[in-house]
Amino acid sequence: MSDHTTLEAQIDQWRAYLQRRQAVVSADVDELEDHLRGQIADLTAGGLDDDEAFLVAVKRMGGLDAVSREFAREHSDRLWKQLVLVPGEPGARTWWRDLAVLLAFALGAGLAIKILVAATADEMVMVRNAAFVVLPFLAGWFAWKRRPAPVVAAVVVTVAAVLALAVNLYPFVPAGEGDPGMTAVLAATHAPVVLWLLVGVFYAGGAWRSHPRRMDFVRFTGELAVYLALIALGGGLLIGLTFGVLSLVEVDFEAALSGWVLPFAMPGALLVAAWLVEAKKSVVENIAPVLTRVFTPLTIVMLAAMFVVLLVGGPLTAVDRELLILMDAVLVLVLALLLYSISARDPHARPGVFDWVQLVLVGAALAVDAVALTAMVTRIAEFGLTANKTAALGLNLVLLAHLVWAARLGLGFVRGRQPFAAVERWQTAYLPAYGAWAAVVVLLFPPLFGFA
Repeated sequence: MSDHTTLEAQIDQWRAYLQRRQAVVSADVDELEDHLRGQIADLTAGGLDDDEAFLVAVKRMGGLDAVSREFAREHSDRLWKQLVLVPGEPGARTWWRDLAVLLAFALGAGLAIKILVAATADEMVMVRNAAFVVLPFLAGWFAWKRRPAPVVAAVVVTVAAVLALAVNLYPFVPAGEGDPGMTAVLAATHAPVVLWLLVGVFYAGGAWRSHPRRMDFVRFTGELAVYLALIALGGGLLIGLTFGVLSLVEVDFEAALSGWVLPFAMPGALLVAAWLVEAKKSVVENIAPVLTRVFTPLTIVMLAAMFVVLLVGGPLTAVDRELLILMDAVLVLVLALLLYSISARDPHARPGVFDWVQLVLVGAALAVDAVALTAMVTRIAEFGLTANKTAALGLNLVLLAHLVWAARLGLGFVRGRQPFAAVERWQTAYLPAYGAWAAVVVLLFPPLFGFA
């Protein structure tokens, strides 16, 4: 009996292509996919096999460009509908319902932050648990929208609970008065990585094995960062103006700001930004190619400068630990830029100049990563292993494997020997490696290094 793997791959490819139509929104895609699956089910019940049913169902659905025009009936003002649905328009009721549910989750996240602050005065405890009290509300909203299978939800909740128990029950040894130990810091910084990928499972509706759904989550993450930056700039300006005006009339706003505004505004900004991405992602999709084309060359220049400075800056053993940490942060930023660029690219377009520029970016990142790895291995050989050095070394090795294969596939694509689908598929297939390494750091590093 067929396991319908080929059919699901065909539907994922059809959905991914449809999502790139700027006139079609997320709710439209979900509706059309449901309709397509209904047609396929009817046809297979009538005796057709999966391939035949898929082809006939797609034919009945009509051309995707025609579908796009149908959903965008007034394309000239569609851009503004990305942000506000006109009352009475189809979908307005769903729009308001989604927003209302999201605001309820945002309120819950704010209350959770308030409870966390009231429960402890230890800043490190707050830092360790901030992601655990905010991200579940975002995951809950996606679970409400996507309806993942109960088994998938149970697995995700179990993994998150294990992480929460580890970072809160491990007997971390402080490095000094008011100074947390390194394994505590590593656990606090790596747990959110795993949690974010778990949020991605809910975002994908439980279909985490689907490469198009994973790439959707990559695109969502990039767009979320853009919206969060805009909200943070606007919110910071608004708070600054409010603070200035109230200070002129001698009203103390600081207590209200720290006690009420920030605990609700910060998680609220995350959830509202997520809602904006979901409401109309094609606004940012118009910006994404511009952002990647601006920042990719600038990042190449930055990487080249870093490479030269590291080579002429003296012995690699003299490289400062903080510099190596910053280099890791830069490499992660490069990876994020690469993923966002790939998610924003038209997969059917032929190789162009910008694809060569991206290949140069990957090559520059590999050069910097090689120098960073050499410096780390040299320092470890001279001074020995520590939790921080081991975590940094592992991250660089994970990045190295990702970048090496991305460079190989990218070179094959620009030379016409690899389809772009292979480049895209590699990026999404490798994402769990980062979650696995982060989980190792959170769960295994503290006992391995004596919780120090």
